[in-house]
Amino acid sequence: MLDTATNRPELPPEIARRRTFAIISHPDAGKTTLTEKFLLYGGAIQMAGQVRAKGEARRTRSDFMQMEKDRGISVSASAMSFDYNNFRFNLVDTPGHSDFSEDTYRTLTAVDAAVMVIDGAKGVESQTQKLFEVCRLRDLPILTFCNKMDRESRDVFEIIDEIQENLAIDVTPASWPIGVGRDFVGCYDILRDRLELMDRADRNKVAESIEINGLDDPKLAEHVPEALLEQLKEELEMARELLPPLDPQALLDGTLTPIWFGSAINSFGVKELMDGIAGYGPEPQVQSAQPRKISPEEPKVSGFVFKVQANMDPKHRDRVAFVRMASGHFKRGMKLTHVRSKKPMAISNPVLFLASDRELAEEAWAGDIIGIPNHGQLRIGDTLTEGEALRVSGIPSFAPELLQGVRAGDPMKAKHLEKALMQFAEEGAAKVFKPSIGSGFIVGVVGQLQFEVLASRIEMEYGLPVRFEQSQFTSARWVNGDKQAVDKFINANKQHISHDHDGDVVYLTRLQWDIDRVERDYPDVRLTATKEMMT
Repeated sequence: MLDTATNRPELPPEIARRRTFAIISHPDAGKTTLTEKFLLYGGAIQMAGQVRAKGEARRTRSDFMQMEKDRGISVSASAMSFDYNNFRFNLVDTPGHSDFSEDTYRTLTAVDAAVMVIDGAKGVESQTQKLFEVCRLRDLPILTFCNKMDRESRDVFEIIDEIQENLAIDVTPASWPIGVGRDFVGCYDILRDRLELMDRADRNKVAESIEINGLDDPKLAEHVPEALLEQLKEELEMARELLPPLDPQALLDGTLTPIWFGSAINSFGVKELMDGIAGYGPEPQVQSAQPRKISPEEPKVSGFVFKVQANMDPKHRDRVAFVRMASGHFKRGMKLTHVRSKKPMAISNPVLFLASDRELAEEAWAGDIIGIPNHGQLRIGDTLTEGEALRVSGIPSFAPELLQGVRAGDPMKAKHLEKALMQFAEEGAAKVFKPSIGSGFIVGVVGQLQFEVLASRIEMEYGLPVRFEQSQFTSARWVNGDKQAVDKFINANKQHISHDHDGDVVYLTRLQWDIDRVERDYPDVRLTATKEMMT
């Protein structure tokens, strides 16, 4: 049966029940806490952790690096798969900190929708806006969760206006908060005409839900104080006149976002959001690739690597490639072709993630995210197929904004340092450049915090103290163009030339003037600030 809107065949039920989405937000809006509650409702964990846990309180499950636990931030995207009702949720928690935005950008290439978390007191913040722009580029459907309603927060209409103005997207309320801060008692579920009451006593308890018959139902007055009830009726009447109704197609087109209100730490409003993702979120979508697009219902298996994480388990020097399945029904032990090297790979021990826990994946369908342990064969942007030479496109690599030299504390361990740096370059945690003249390496990152993370990981994972030092260069550009023109350019600018870990030529610059000079003197050579992660 064809879906008339898209003329695509109906998906097999196993694929149609998959919902693959990322959670995006500004740091501290409550993203990791929300992830924990998703796992709690999905029955994946018995008790949710807190990011800043004290004493015996549980630590979060989705932050597995020591540094994440120490600082209470997420620095690496983590993937989790769990069942919720009849649906299979594949959730990717992304780092909110802007210094790790490249990891987030790449993660967004592997999901079909995004859940945007906003802090009720702060509204739309700078990083939210940046991440939203990426979703916009990819036309990703967005569902919004306004968190921390149990604290003093802004007027609901103000928050909705701000989203509409700053992000240029229509907003429709899926629920409406009753009271705010200390007076917050719960929400009115607009989509299902129910009253949801928050229990402040037990944070891990599912909210009490009361079915009502419209806003005139006398049952409302039994649970909601009179003043708040009047206010609710007034605000809802205004909302219905001013804001558009929920149009599922507009949501899938990325032009409308439904907004739920709640408090993740109190487990409130989370279940309604999950029902919304299940009911309105997109099924696995078509992936853009060369030379043709890949549809999820194709019987042949294909998938692509959007992230590589090294040393997830400190006891073993392991590397896990996170693979988004693009089509077909994968079974453990299958032989797939690694398109870049044209070699077959037997996938004998693929894993499904539940944060830091993992289990062997016996099977996976289009839309799922699996981990493939490997010894460096798989890189970001690689495609695996059942033989056809397809390459998934659109996974970006960005020019770093900060460059520093790096030295090992012990000069005898330079070889170890090279190995560690190459590992992080392939993982996408940093760019590593080898200058043509002189020894040593130059490391490039998007944000200062990444240098700290790198230094701490190299010391912990390789037992190698390192120090970063100022570099004369401030930015890097990839060099493209006709081979003859590029060779001539390299010979004339040797002191600026280096190579990245893929062997591509990179021009290191000190000033904008360097870039202007190249554009003027070498019209046949192109300098670019991004490179497609394809081989």
